[in-house]
Amino acid sequence: MAGNSQRRNRRTSNKKGATVGSGGKRRRGLEGKGPTPPAEMRKGHVKQRAANAKVRQAAKRPAPRRGGPKGTNELVVGRNSVFEALRDGVPASALYVQQFIDSDERVRDALRLATERGGINLMEAPRPELDRMTNGLNHQGLVLQVPPYDYAHPEDLAAKAFDAGEDPLIVALDGVTDPRNLGAVVRSVSAFGGHGVVVPERRAAGMTAGAWKTSAGTAARTPVARATNLTRALEAYQKAGITVVGLAADGELELSEVEALDGPLVVVVGSEGKGLSRLVSETCDLRVRIAMPGVAESLNAGVAAGVVLYEAARRR
Repeated sequence: MAGNSQRRNRRTSNKKGATVGSGGKRRRGLEGKGPTPPAEMRKGHVKQRAANAKVRQAAKRPAPRRGGPKGTNELVVGRNSVFEALRDGVPASALYVQQFIDSDERVRDALRLATERGGINLMEAPRPELDRMTNGLNHQGLVLQVPPYDYAHPEDLAAKAFDAGEDPLIVALDGVTDPRNLGAVVRSVSAFGGHGVVVPERRAAGMTAGAWKTSAGTAARTPVARATNLTRALEAYQKAGITVVGLAADGELELSEVEALDGPLVVVVGSEGKGLSRLVSETCDLRVRIAMPGVAESLNAGVAAGVVLYEAARRR
């Protein structure tokens, strides 16, 4: 009815816009929204759709298991752990980010590092999918996928040294199960001009993300070989004219008495608790002890290897 001001949605004023105030909308609209997120993180972007499709395909495959068989991917979970792995150069194939995540400084830094490094797929995934991938670990919305390490063959380490006209300097680890010790040995081998590290295939530490971090980036330049049978690998080195020296607390010689340190050499280091296994100990050409005038009874594998490698490098 004409003139009825009670009719619903009827305009009673010619004035446009809000009559009292904007409620802060205009002011908030002028505020910056931060840097543009990567394409994989933008809703509706073709790269995001492709990334989500990969996540759905991954959901159909069995989840990787921690400590799984050879050839499986490793997962680094948690905001600090993922950021540190990316910062320290740990190889990565994909970074999974939880949908609608609360973005703090660690999340932004992790995304920035992954984008700058290149070659790392950025995937957005719902929280239930990340829970399934990590077997319920506290991932905090970030999961980094580390591809399997490409191990060398033990014979390749000696061959590379001989081809370069150098005497091989190799460290073999027997029963060392802490990846941080392996990373420390890799770092020492790199520092003192060694040609690589040999680890057994079973009951031994492998090149995990923890080992990569401890190596401080030197794992990218120093090869690690995996031996199916460590004793046979040592015997093959002996046939190639390389002296095999085992470190043992009850060794017959002190390190300073060993003349073979300036020639082709493999240094075998056992675990801190058990030392060298019987077969490996019997295979060594020499068993050597490190003189320790202090009160400590033993050294961990990383420190022991560093002492011998320093002495070998000094003589060379």
